[in-house]
Amino acid sequence: MKTVLILYYSRHGSVAKMAQQLARGVESVPDSVAILRTVPEVSEICEAVADSIPDNGAPYVTLDELKACDALALGSPGRFGNMAAPLKHFLEKTSSLWLSGSLVGKPAGVFTSTSSLHGGQESTLLSMMLPLLHHGMLITGLPYAEADLISTQSGGTPYGPSHVAGSDNSRPLTDEERRLCSALGKRLAQLAHKL
Repeated sequence: MKTVLILYYSRHGSVAKMAQQLARGVESVPDSVAILRTVPEVSEICEAVADSIPDNGAPYVTLDELKACDALALGSPGRFGNMAAPLKHFLEKTSSLWLSGSLVGKPAGVFTSTSSLHGGQESTLLSMMLPLLHHGMLITGLPYAEADLISTQSGGTPYGPSHVAGSDNSRPLTDEERRLCSALGKRLAQLAHKL
């Protein structure tokens, strides 16, 4: 059994919905399981007083879960062309995994959601790839063999799936966006088995 960790931060729910679609893609591959995890908010309040379990949604990720996964999908809303602070904050605490080489050679992909079509989707995806490259992970995107990359009028990039949520974050995932999320999940599971 190969596990694909789908690790994300979602403020308004769009990235969480994308993560669920990725999980469907992962679990369409025999002997593959998706594990959905999130990260806590970052605030100016001491982390020691924050709840250790979220009120709803996926549980918080642990370093052990990241170390044990066979593949990783990393998702974040775009924040000025970068990943959101809570995800970056978590990644900055993975030095022990970097020192031990725990993630070297594992496949990884990224996904994002922004309010507007030109909200920095591709730069956000690229920003999420950088720490994964430092960990020695094998980055995969979406090939143009995925016909939805050509026909989409909303989100979708070869760097990874994306979603246009709208200024009020109420736009549902389009059919193309859902299929592209599923395609990345399936691709990561297949790569985990091949590697």
